Amino acid sequence: MPRTVTAYSNPLVKRVQGLRDKRHRREEGLFLAEGLRILTEARETGRVPVYLFYAAASARHPLVLALVEAVEARGGEAIETIPDILSKLSGKDNPQAVVGVFETFETALTALDRHAAPIWLVAERLRDPGNLGTILRTGDAVGAGGLILVDECVDPFSTEAVRASMGALFTVPIARAPWSEFLAWLRGGAGQLVGLSLQTEQGYRAARYDAPTFLLTGNEAQGLPAGYERECDLLVKLPMLGKADSLNAAVATAVMAYEVLAQHRK
Repeated sequence: MPRTVTAYSNPLVKRVQGLRDKRHRREEGLFLAEGLRILTEARETGRVPVYLFYAAASARHPLVLALVEAVEARGGEAIETIPDILSKLSGKDNPQAVVGVFETFETALTALDRHAAPIWLVAERLRDPGNLGTILRTGDAVGAGGLILVDECVDPFSTEAVRASMGALFTVPIARAPWSEFLAWLRGGAGQLVGLSLQTEQGYRAARYDAPTFLLTGNEAQGLPAGYERECDLLVKLPMLGKADSLNAAVATAVMAYEVLAQHRK
């Protein structure tokens, strides 16, 4: 039976609010996700919150009722609250109707089946949570097998990254590994490593992509290190006809992913 929490001083409210901080997320092994659409997609993939906060005004919505039932069936707790507390938890002035607290999860690199999909996304030292979330969303859209985060990337469970992923965090497997570990795993089987680079004249549409294709996107400010580029099977460049020298990392990844998808479909 859901309980009601309306006090800002409630210990659970303070604990959940702290999950907006990376250190607390690591210590607790928990993260925040908000919005009825995102939480419903999570439920449909089999992931339900440990704690579910929802506004009283939404209590009779069928999707909220389904979430409450799923949470309680898994031994979690559903909590009816007020919009101001939802705002406090999410950090937004106009909060969503529901906020969920989930256990963090990842897929081990060695557990990935490279033949499960023809496209894989790889991000190296990505720093912007919005870019990471958008790349996850692209991965879902093109049917990518997963997103592999190389070296020190931004936390995929940050509130901003989860929000930008629009639920793709729950549908696209995520693995993390140092470059040396990733490269050893990749070279242990089939896979074409394609790097996005400004240090090549090879146009992205003229290149040939062989499945499974691993699209490697570098750091937003610095791009890929030269040593990493040398390990790529192919370097490709997106044409820049204006004054800007490169596209946003997430946009470039999306353009490349759809080109690879189009070639594979042919």
